[in-house]
Amino acid sequence: MSKVVVVTGASQGIGAATVAAYRKLGWNVVANSRTIPASDDPGVLAVPGDIADPAVGARVIEAGLTEFGRIDTVVNNAGVFIAKPFTDYTADDFDAVAGVNLRGFVSVTQPAIAAMLEQGGGHVITITTSLIDHALSSVPASFAALTKGGLNAATRSLAVEYAGQGIRFNAVAPGIVRTPMHPAETHEFLAGLHPISRLAEPDEITDAILFLENATFVTGEILHVDGGQSAGH
Repeated sequence: MSKVVVVTGASQGIGAATVAAYRKLGWNVVANSRTIPASDDPGVLAVPGDIADPAVGARVIEAGLTEFGRIDTVVNNAGVFIAKPFTDYTADDFDAVAGVNLRGFVSVTQPAIAAMLEQGGGHVITITTSLIDHALSSVPASFAALTKGGLNAATRSLAVEYAGQGIRFNAVAPGIVRTPMHPAETHEFLAGLHPISRLAEPDEITDAILFLENATFVTGEILHVDGGQSAGH
C-alpha cells in the first residue's frame, strides 16, 4: 500500500511544491487549503476548508483515511503571517494568526496521531520560521514569534512524548521564500535579510522536508533553511 501524506496550505508556494515532491516519490497526498480545487490526479485528494475551523482538520484526516486507508505523514504548512508593530495588532489579527497557526496545527495533528498510533508510527513536519531565532527590527513580527515559536516548542515536546510509539516530530524553519505571499517589489529588500542575499525557492524548503522524511533517526529537530539568517547578519 502506498504511503500517504497530508499537506495543509497545499494550493500554492511551499505547499504545492510539497504535494508535487511527495507524488514523485509515489506517495498519495491529501491536499488541503481554503479553496483548493479537485485534482485530476487520482493520487491527490483535495479537501477544501479553512484549517482554522476545528472541524476541518478532523475532516481532512477522515477523508484521507477513507480514500487511502492510512496517514503516514502530516506536513503542517498552512500559516498566516502579519507583520506590524506589536501595539498595532488587533483582536482580529490575533484570531487570524492563532486560528491557522495554532488551532489548525492541533485540529489536524490530533486525529492524525490517533491514526498513526493504530498503524504503529508516523511523522509530523511543521513549517515554522527563522524569525523565531533571529528577530529583525525591520520585520516586526511578534505574532509570528508567539505562534510559530510555540510550534517549535510543541515539536520538541511531542517528539519526546511519542518517541517510544514510533511517531517522529520535526520542523523546518525557513527564511523568506519566493511565494505569492511576497509581492515582487519587496523581493530585493527581503533578499537582503539573508546572508546569502537571495530568497529561498519553494523547492529548497521541500528538499528539507524530504530530508526529514528520510532521516528516520531524527526527531525533535528544528531544521533552519534560511540562507544563514539564524546564524547572524
